[in-house]
Amino acid sequence: MLNRGHEEALLLQKAGKFLPEGSLGNVALDVDHSFIVKRGSGSRIWDVSGNEYIDYLMGSGPMVLGHAHPSVVEAVIEAVQGGSTFFATNQYAVELAEELVRAVPCAEKIRFTTSGTDACFQALRIARAFRRRDKILKFEGGFHGTSDYSLMSNPPRTLNPFPQPDPSSGGIPKAIADTVLVAPFNDAETTAAIIEKNHDDLAAVIIEPMQRILAPQPGFLQALREVTAHYQIPLIFDEVVTGFRLAYGGAQEHYGVTPDLTAVGKIMGGGYALAAVCGREEIMSPYDSTKADAADHVGQIGTLNGNPVACAAGLATLAELRKEGAYERIWAVGRKLRDALETACAQAEIPAQTTGEDPVFDIIFTSDPISDYRSTLTADNAIKARFRNLIQEQGIFQGPQKFYPSLAHTDDDISQTIQAFQTVIPTLHP
Repeated sequence: MLNRGHEEALLLQKAGKFLPEGSLGNVALDVDHSFIVKRGSGSRIWDVSGNEYIDYLMGSGPMVLGHAHPSVVEAVIEAVQGGSTFFATNQYAVELAEELVRAVPCAEKIRFTTSGTDACFQALRIARAFRRRDKILKFEGGFHGTSDYSLMSNPPRTLNPFPQPDPSSGGIPKAIADTVLVAPFNDAETTAAIIEKNHDDLAAVIIEPMQRILAPQPGFLQALREVTAHYQIPLIFDEVVTGFRLAYGGAQEHYGVTPDLTAVGKIMGGGYALAAVCGREEIMSPYDSTKADAADHVGQIGTLNGNPVACAAGLATLAELRKEGAYERIWAVGRKLRDALETACAQAEIPAQTTGEDPVFDIIFTSDPISDYRSTLTADNAIKARFRNLIQEQGIFQGPQKFYPSLAHTDDDISQTIQAFQTVIPTLHP
């Protein structure tokens, strides 16, 4: 077990007293492995007791340059010295909007929000206003933040026949179920049949182009683009995770499929509260009161939308990602880690596989084929929990799901991580 000092024990006690489940709602750890983060630098974080970890959670993805990257820190200090927020349009927001249009294939207009949840919610709202219809189609197990619409069948409590949704949270109005259809990821035939049957009622189809840790099978996204285009249904890519991670232009650049709207966040905010809806000018027109009818106009107000400090951090982060070799490095780091995981499991004769793409992936402890949410239910989650706890004791921190390689992870980090895998995995036998 790692050392736990009195100060951290006291903070953990306070967290249990003042925070539900003693957490921020994001990372719930085994009680014997809980800790309080004190600081981060580069690829590493330190807890209050001074224990050091190689971090593969990386803020759940946004810290692709590492913690406290000098370029981002410098940009943030310069921005905050000029004022923290204005509510009015600011220079940094305009410059970041220009860069998003330059980078994201579907982007012609930008509207900023402060979270991925809100960006996905806003994308659905703008699609409804544009299409003048109410229903949406999402994919089982797909996560688009914590709005009522996202939390239908994410994950389902009951495996209903498609396209019937199932609420995944308390507090969701029953009426929401009447506006959401659900399809299986990577099943083009079933998805197309649902769309064809319901196309007159659909306002949009929303999808993570790489759903959680499931990469799209060849042809699936292309088939989805074809059927939505045929019926003129806006296709929304939720690229909060994949944006600026799989490629500078995101999953739509990497997979060669261009949606109508995209929600981006995480990396483009440089570690600050920032996200955006990007899309074709025609579909974004309901935001413009000079172009939309009063009944179709979408008002969207947020105190911190396009916050100058967050936009400055985003601009600095994207500038680093445009440097030669950045994406080759991120992919290479992920590939080395995936190969090491799979090799160690094979040598220990433990059924397992890695899924996703090299810049964001996870290990699933099953030998059964994995393609959609229901196929992931064959995984041994008890072994996965033991694996996470044991590598944490070796100084390797992974979040609840996904490894996030970054430009900050060094060759020494990779070697130390692989050594931890080789130490821990042979001990995972039941």
